[in-house]
Amino acid sequence: MEDRDRKIAATALLLFAGGVIGAGVALFFAPTSGVRTRKKLLRYSKQVRRTADDAVQDLSDNVSTLVEAIAEKGDDLLEKGKDAADSSRRDLIRLIEEGAARLEKIRTILKRF
Repeated sequence: MEDRDRKIAATALLLFAGGVIGAGVALFFAPTSGVRTRKKLLRYSKQVRRTADDAVQDLSDNVSTLVEAIAEKGDDLLEKGKDAADSSRRDLIRLIEEGAARLEKIRTILKRF
């Protein structure tokens, strides 16, 4: 699912970049004066920059959210692993103690004979 989202974002970015380039080329060939064309280009480039900055900020926020989610899941898994290991360790100690107690009982019984 994440790979699909990245492909969609990349496609959208490429379409946006193509639109910007196409608009720039169209302005160069437009039948207006050079001064007017340069003003339009400057205004349009500022708008494109704001839009690109917003897109980069959105992408950065999404990546940060993803990293935080991964870290959170990793912490959860680590905690579950510690709990499982601790539980297994307690069970193993209990079994060893029970085995030692049984061996002591058997040793006591064998000493009688």
